[in-house]
Amino acid sequence: MIMHTAIPRILVAGTHSGCGKTTIATGLMAALVARGIRVQPFKTGPDFIDPSHHTLICGRPSRNLDICMMGGAGIKRTFTDASAGADIAVIEGAMGLFDGREGSDTASAAHVARVLNAPVLLVVDVHAVSRSIHATIKGFRDFDPRVKIAGVIYNRGGSERHRQMIAEEEFVPALGWVPRQPDAEVKSRHLGLLMASESPALKKYGSVIAETCNLDRILAIARAAPPLPVSETATSKARPKKDRPIIAVARDAAFCFYYQDNLDRLARAGAEIREFSPVAGEIPEADAIYLGGGYPELHAAALERSRSTKAIRSRAENGMPVYGECGGLMYLCGSLESDGKKYKMTGILPGRAVMTKRLAALGYVNGTFSGAGSLWPGTVAVRGHEFHYSKVECDRDARFAIRLRQGSGIGSGNDGLTEHAAIGAYTHAYFSDAFCKKFVAAAAAYRKNAGRK
Repeated sequence: MIMHTAIPRILVAGTHSGCGKTTIATGLMAALVARGIRVQPFKTGPDFIDPSHHTLICGRPSRNLDICMMGGAGIKRTFTDASAGADIAVIEGAMGLFDGREGSDTASAAHVARVLNAPVLLVVDVHAVSRSIHATIKGFRDFDPRVKIAGVIYNRGGSERHRQMIAEEEFVPALGWVPRQPDAEVKSRHLGLLMASESPALKKYGSVIAETCNLDRILAIARAAPPLPVSETATSKARPKKDRPIIAVARDAAFCFYYQDNLDRLARAGAEIREFSPVAGEIPEADAIYLGGGYPELHAAALERSRSTKAIRSRAENGMPVYGECGGLMYLCGSLESDGKKYKMTGILPGRAVMTKRLAALGYVNGTFSGAGSLWPGTVAVRGHEFHYSKVECDRDARFAIRLRQGSGIGSGNDGLTEHAAIGAYTHAYFSDAFCKKFVAAAAAYRKNAGRK
């Protein structure tokens, strides 16, 4: 059954990475929120960092929209479900508007705009350019007629004279002229910008956008977006709360990379989600543990002395399901080496994590999860993304739970290093319903065997 949902929406895209797209998109969100408008944020692609800023600003979890991991129907479903109760959806594109997977259109911001029939607000950097910028804009407008560029925001503008020179030949509506704002920049490190909890600079950008952009016209464009056809799907009936196995999710400065859809799907599959901080030494009441990616290398000393580290090892040795991704994988290893120093980690998995000076892997991942031990039976497909500056050196008798068709993983086509009922992978997986059912079933089995009620 097809239903049509009217959701005001706009996609903020850039001509290239570094043109100021993130500051404009987050500033727009902040300016709209300041008006009392309920904004649902989104980010195209497999990004974790920009969504953290969106969430802080909007007070609603930002969602990823990635066609490679979710498919077109999955994007529509996530977009529709998450936008319920919002007044407008603001989508931040990744890289340049037409930059997709392996140099193609697939999974580009333009691809997402077409799937969602979303008007595009194009951010262009006008530093050191005047009339020539219109050649760039014309190229973007005409490159794919299926994508509607509804307006332009000129970023890093100079004097009023500079603005007048550009305005002489405008042919796409100008919705903003944003002057250079060096004090509003967010610092970066090896995996991208600082997380929102570390730098609130982007939240402060709302006042700049409110002063320099035509919010009323932007809202009018978003509200003019046509109703979106979405296939209605049945929802599974959740377990009674008292019967739900508890999955403890690590959430702190060391473990902060999560797709919100993954947590929601685990909950829909019957889990109760509880957050805890390994850095702070918290030991959760739980039937399974999920360790996301992040920056364990920056908090290795604290993790080495944390009582959580020994507790998680003890539980894993007792058969508790533990799933770690990237940073979580590193934490599950015997040690983590960073800047010439070696730190003891949980020691659950037979491997050693070592930080590298260069990018070790970047790209989409496809493979098959084949289970590990009696608590993870069966086989399911795995889709996700990897991005890391580290490697894992495994023991010779290491076993793996994921076989890759695409991607680097831990090495030799393998990912998902496993021991007991613990699994650690470099893949940041976008969980399928089938995977969530297995994860929750494993937690429920552990709960039953442990005699927990």
